[in-house]
Amino acid sequence: MIIILFRLLIFAAIIVLIYTAYKYLMNPKRKLELAQEKKQFYFYDDPDNVKKNFLITYKGVIFEGEKYLGTTENSFEVVSISVWTKYPNYLKGFEREDLYFIEEEILIHYPYAKIEWKNPIDQLLLTNQHNDTT
Repeated sequence: MIIILFRLLIFAAIIVLIYTAYKYLMNPKRKLELAQEKKQFYFYDDPDNVKKNFLITYKGVIFEGEKYLGTTENSFEVVSISVWTKYPNYLKGFEREDLYFIEEEILIHYPYAKIEWKNPIDQLLLTNQHNDTT
């Protein structure tokens, strides 16, 4: 009888271990960190929760976006997004094209949104637009 209980306990422990490993491997935060280390693009968001900010990693830099709900012609949608990075010193080497790529990816998820970049990224966009017109 004790041997059967011991076997059931070992079997339950293995099931818990497999479940924990699965949850760890499928964790989106871990995927975000892995993409940051590999300097790849990854979009981490909970589209059903407007109050929760989304995170994007691109070329090793993590950007955070704050969503604002508003009205469109037919429904309530995310109509405004503010994007910034906590570590602007990692932006070295970023170009306007990189920021346009990030904007396009955001607009895929939130097509009605107007994107506002926070300092210092907005300065790059304003400076380059001004230089293009002169």
